[in-house]
Amino acid sequence: MIEVKNVTKKYGIFVAVDNISFTVNDGEIVGFLGPNGAGKSTTMNMITGFTEPTEGTIKVNGYDVLSQAAKAKKEIGYMPEGVPLYSELTVKEFVTYMAELKKVPRKQRKDQISKILYETGIEDVANKLIRNLSRGYRQRVSLAGALIGNPEVIILDEPTVGLDPKQITEIRQLIKKLGKKHTVILSSHILSEISQICEKVIIINKGKIIAVDTPDNLEKKTENQNVILLTVEDNKNNMKNIQKDIPEMTECKLVKDNDDGTKQYMIKSNVEFDLRKKMFEILPKKDITIFELKNAEKSLEDAFITLIDTNTKEIEEKEKADKLKKQEEKEEKKADKDNQNKKEKRKEIKTDKEKKTKAKEKKQKGGKK
Repeated sequence: MIEVKNVTKKYGIFVAVDNISFTVNDGEIVGFLGPNGAGKSTTMNMITGFTEPTEGTIKVNGYDVLSQAAKAKKEIGYMPEGVPLYSELTVKEFVTYMAELKKVPRKQRKDQISKILYETGIEDVANKLIRNLSRGYRQRVSLAGALIGNPEVIILDEPTVGLDPKQITEIRQLIKKLGKKHTVILSSHILSEISQICEKVIIINKGKIIAVDTPDNLEKKTENQNVILLTVEDNKNNMKNIQKDIPEMTECKLVKDNDDGTKQYMIKSNVEFDLRKKMFEILPKKDITIFELKNAEKSLEDAFITLIDTNTKEIEEKEKADKLKKQEEKEEKKADKDNQNKKEKRKEIKTDKEKKTKAKEKKQKGGKK
């Protein structure tokens, strides 16, 4: 299990990660998502012990990554983005080197290396130089390096970046297999990949965790309207005025003209309205023949964009409000200072007048004598 509690990471005055907390349970495959600069890689580097948190605690299988660093790191297999490999080594030499670094007992080393080469599908290139491998095979070699030593936790940062569709499918299948024996944290910009592989998703934005849930639940929570894809034959072009007959429809947009003469439309309504029954009633009366009607699938990408946009807007509004408040406080302090200066000035003038009056009176008294 991974436990991240009240963790903050600062670089000078810049806060890269801001007081985040989450847990990853044993055997889970968790997707870690966020836009560029959100704090994903910083968080993953802190979990692996590569970067120290400024505040907070991180535990991996009960071991604190700072005070029990050696034990915590032994539980982790890390595949960083960019596939850092030694190109002059053969595949087997690299995996052997990683086994030595991770202090795999000599008696177990040979069997573990053979097992990892088999599990990652790189047995057939074991004696090839890494520099001569394709990008897909290099990703597998990097993954083999993470898996050697049989760590409980596997952390994968953009494992499919730069791969072709076939290679992506192969790596995905490999990650799914890993989830049966390991706890996996996976960072990726390919949201369809996260949706297919991960049981839980953690979304970070501007250094803060904004959502922790299953992909399905996130999709449902962020759904604020019904979207229907409708394919029709409309010889009289009556679809352009259909919103007058179905006022609950918020949008009717032509998506494409099909080769068979039919047209596909995207129909939108508020989430409380299901227009399907009404369309079956009204469209035939308008000489519109329905060929296909289906709900458009809500994707994790839609949910991600909705959450990030909403959160970013809230942050910007708060920053704007805070800036305005500071400006008002500054102006208020300036006004108070100005008022105080005016009071002091009036007091000085009054005192000066009193002094002049007393001096005049004294002079007058002296003249009388």
